[in-house]
Amino acid sequence: MLTVVWVDELDEATTREVRELLAAARDEDGRPDLPPGGALPGEFATGLHLLGRADGVLAGYGHLDVAGDAFGRQVAELVVRPDHRRRGVGSEMLSALVDRAGEATVRLWAHGDHPGAAAIAERAGFSRARELLIMRTAVDPDWPEPTLPEGVSLRTFVPGQDEQAVIEVNARAFDWHPEQGRLTVADLRAEEAADWFDADGFFLAEDTAGKLLGFHWTKVHPANPHRFGGRETGEVYVVGVDPGAQGGGLGKALTLAGLRHLRDRGLPQVILYVEGDNAPAIAVYSRLGFTRHEVDVQYER
Repeated sequence: MLTVVWVDELDEATTREVRELLAAARDEDGRPDLPPGGALPGEFATGLHLLGRADGVLAGYGHLDVAGDAFGRQVAELVVRPDHRRRGVGSEMLSALVDRAGEATVRLWAHGDHPGAAAIAERAGFSRARELLIMRTAVDPDWPEPTLPEGVSLRTFVPGQDEQAVIEVNARAFDWHPEQGRLTVADLRAEEAADWFDADGFFLAEDTAGKLLGFHWTKVHPANPHRFGGRETGEVYVVGVDPGAQGGGLGKALTLAGLRHLRDRGLPQVILYVEGDNAPAIAVYSRLGFTRHEVDVQYER
């Protein structure tokens, strides 16, 4: 019998249980990525937590971001321990998520587009609403030097100096995006404190007056035995171009600057995330050698 309870915060012991469950799911599915140490992924830091126990074992974990995305939609995650799947745990926990959300619009992530997750979501009245593609390429020794628009120069990010300008461009470039457009100066500074942050891989494009026109923020993932062939992997983390500077090739130039940086670090491959309906961006990345590797899906009710 499954017992389902909501909690506002996780104590230390329960956090360990949840991490163990997520690690078991990662070993089976390749997801989710877990930070080093004993912490949970950052997206689970706030919001509500749903715990499903069967015979004293944490069989399922759910998370509900009640603050929602940039458009006010609540966002849910649901993970079932692999050895408790196909026993109704996912369906029962999703029912509890739906009840808790009430009349609010809810989006549910299915990472990796797992068919079991799709079946559970559809039975609960969710429909496929968003695809987030993960594209991947081997590093290309022939990626050309970026060609910048006239009057534009590149430099790297300076912590303590450039946060506000980056956030302002980011907000304009991603005003349509459910997550990225909400980034704040505080969020950016928190990322700077992370072990992976590297200002030398954060490129800024400026005009002759020093006005920020766009940026390319890269990231490096340590080798993960469960994903991407178990090799260290670079990421085109965020490419943002101010709407007033779009259309002149700046986005491609920034992308190339970051790709060449990742290549020069000796990384064997690079990934990126792109919305499945963003055909122009997908076309640009495809021409640079990226191909579709995985897909994450959001279902909406």
